[in-house]
Amino acid sequence: MTIFPPDPNLTALRLELGRLRGERGWSYDELARRSGLARRTLIEIEQGRTIGSLKTWHALAHALDVSIEHLFGALCQGHTPPAGAAE
Repeated sequence: MTIFPPDPNLTALRLELGRLRGERGWSYDELARRSGLARRTLIEIEQGRTIGSLKTWHALAHALDVSIEHLFGALCQGHTPPAGAAE
C-alpha cells in the first residue's frame, strides 16, 4: 500500500512570506530590491496566483534573513509528522 504525504500548505507559506515582509515594514518594492525578484512576482506569490521556484524562495529567505527551513516549515503547518520523524 502506498501512503502519500499530505498536500503542502501553500497558503501557510504565502502567509508567512507576507507576515515576514510586514514585520519588517517592507513594501513589495523594497522586498523586490533586496531579493532581486520582480515586484509582480512577489505580489503573485503572496496572492496565491503562483508558487515560485526553489530559486525564488532561496532569494526570499536571504533577503528576509531567515533560513529556507523556516520558510518551508510552513508547508507542513497542520500536518501530523510521519512516524519516526523525531528520531
